[in-house]
Amino acid sequence: MTSRAVLFDFDGTFADTAPDLAAAVNAMRTKRGMAPLAPQTVRPYASMGARGLLRIGFDLSPEHRDYIAMREEFLDNYASALCVHTRLFAGMTELLHELAEREIAWGIVTNKATRFAEPLLKELDMRPACIICGDSTPHLKPHPAPLLAAAEKLRLRPADCVYVGDDLRDIQAARAAGMRCVAVQYGYHGADNPGPATWNADAIIDHPLDLLEHL
Repeated sequence: MTSRAVLFDFDGTFADTAPDLAAAVNAMRTKRGMAPLAPQTVRPYASMGARGLLRIGFDLSPEHRDYIAMREEFLDNYASALCVHTRLFAGMTELLHELAEREIAWGIVTNKATRFAEPLLKELDMRPACIICGDSTPHLKPHPAPLLAAAEKLRLRPADCVYVGDDLRDIQAARAAGMRCVAVQYGYHGADNPGPATWNADAIIDHPLDLLEHL
């Protein structure tokens, strides 16, 4: 089946945002006299957003009385330094060039809020055909609503699209939306999920350019 569009998850799939997310939580730890966390400690939690970062940084769950205030502090820290160390994953620029050569559209579908995703894409000089963020629809992945919204915006059938992600919920959302799905081995994978081999994706890739074999 020929693909007419590729949709990417953002954190851990399209761009390596973990260093800046780690910096936001480590600024909070430093403020409280705590040692910063090593990047490799933070990385598996990066796809989980504020919930994951506060969990690894402070063992804080959403039920804690301080969670809301700490979440806002984390998000403010992150907003003030969104794209200091964030970079596209190696090979992504070349992949996007090849997609353009093949006249295959590409877009972003992320649980990241618009206030972060859109400025980040602008900083990275990226111009996707569509951007669906965590606040674009009433539901977050693994619900299919964000992926279906992207297909509608591109005026394509879900079956014409491939979704690429680094988390089990990405694959679940794609399945529910009726899209083919590709898991990336190089991503964050999520601290609570086993590896991509257990997710029932249509394919698993080790490098962005490997996607070309599955379009």
